[in-house]
Amino acid sequence: MAIFKYPFWLLYRIWFYIMVALPIIILFPLLLISISREQWYPFFFKLARFWAKFILVGMGFKYKITREEISEPKKSYMFVANHTSMTDIMLMLASVKNPFVFVGKKELAKIPLFGFFYKRTCILVDRSSAKSRQAVFLRAQRRLKQGLSICIFPEGGVPEEHVLLDAFKDGAFRLAINHQIPVVPITFYDNKKRFSYTFFSGSPGKMRAKIHKFFKTEGLTTKDTKVLNEKTRAVIWDALSRSTTSKKLP
Repeated sequence: MAIFKYPFWLLYRIWFYIMVALPIIILFPLLLISISREQWYPFFFKLARFWAKFILVGMGFKYKITREEISEPKKSYMFVANHTSMTDIMLMLASVKNPFVFVGKKELAKIPLFGFFYKRTCILVDRSSAKSRQAVFLRAQRRLKQGLSICIFPEGGVPEEHVLLDAFKDGAFRLAINHQIPVVPITFYDNKKRFSYTFFSGSPGKMRAKIHKFFKTEGLTTKDTKVLNEKTRAVIWDALSRSTTSKKLP
């Protein structure tokens, strides 16, 4: 019976890219206007949230977001989550109302159509280049000064399928401390099962996100970066491990 799943998975992947492209094509004139000036980014963000929800619903994902704390409008935050799937971008946009800017890998800019807007609205990083990482830090600082928030997947990439949660890099937490903004841990429970980077996999179904209590950074210094990193990771690890058989924090 498993052999019959392969045509479904192939068609499911094709359908995903149709869902990604279709609203971009329809909204293309508005999207072009929204990225023409940096101060119009909040308008672009609203369009991006519509795009994300369109994809999630179109893929048959019944997403549910629970919140232990609610963000304040017009306040900047550092949003961090575990990274497992291409749908992490969509679920993050659906989960958060505060306009934020993604810090993401530059390779995604090569995706046709999507990449055109991605490289003009996100902060791209080449993780193999120390110079690129420094440039990211400066661009993120500028966006925070504009009143926006930042979203980083602190694992620095998508870990292997068997890895529940990889180690976190310090950049997001150092940036949050430097700007004295709260860190918002978010757990994505089902994205790997719904639509992972493994080609022949995925299916419609539930897609849960949990926004945990925020970590305040007032009074912290860069010496506290590693502690903040570990506390944030522990919260996400605990949430993930409760839905699996894993028990210990590696």
